[in-house]
Amino acid sequence: MITQDQINELNTLLKEAKPVEIIQKAFELNNKAVVTTNFRPYEATILHAVNSVESNIPVVWCDTGYNTPQTYKHAEQVIKDLDLNVFLYVPKQTSSHRDVVMGIPSVDAPEHALFTEQVKLEPFKRAMEEHKPKVWFTNLRQGQTAFRDSIGIFSLSKDGVLKVSPFYYWSDEDLDAYLEENNLPNEFKYFDPTKALENRECGLHA
Repeated sequence: MITQDQINELNTLLKEAKPVEIIQKAFELNNKAVVTTNFRPYEATILHAVNSVESNIPVVWCDTGYNTPQTYKHAEQVIKDLDLNVFLYVPKQTSSHRDVVMGIPSVDAPEHALFTEQVKLEPFKRAMEEHKPKVWFTNLRQGQTAFRDSIGIFSLSKDGVLKVSPFYYWSDEDLDAYLEENNLPNEFKYFDPTKALENRECGLHA
């Protein structure tokens, strides 16, 4: 397993590297990898970048069941345009059933932890158990949450998986330019039922 000292060294060496160089380095370390997505804004960047290095990489999509129609249309377009190797994971209970039993609880409600476990954490754990990756590509960026400000391009997940965020230091403006340069779509009408605020951590990363 990679050590924290090695991760610190990678973060120093590759701080100014291009996303594709970071992705290539991660594959050199271990090619048993996945990229996760929820098709939120700017997700096409990470999917395009990783797919350009390894076109058959498993793309893990954990769909909460509460996405907007615009997000589902966007997802279908990106999947088709990039010919992604998608593995879809959904909660074991439908959103319609859960709406009757629980609804979408507020973040302060006692039911919120169970809701997050059902719609996000359990499908994600199931996906990681099935794929057993050593490398996990994600689109975390500095400035999104206090926790994400502390991790760097390379970090270790709670389960010891090497987490790689190739666009970690990129701004929205940088990503806009990447999308335009590569003729990629974007969609801002996105809804995460587990987060009341954009700067609140979702549970997968912290």
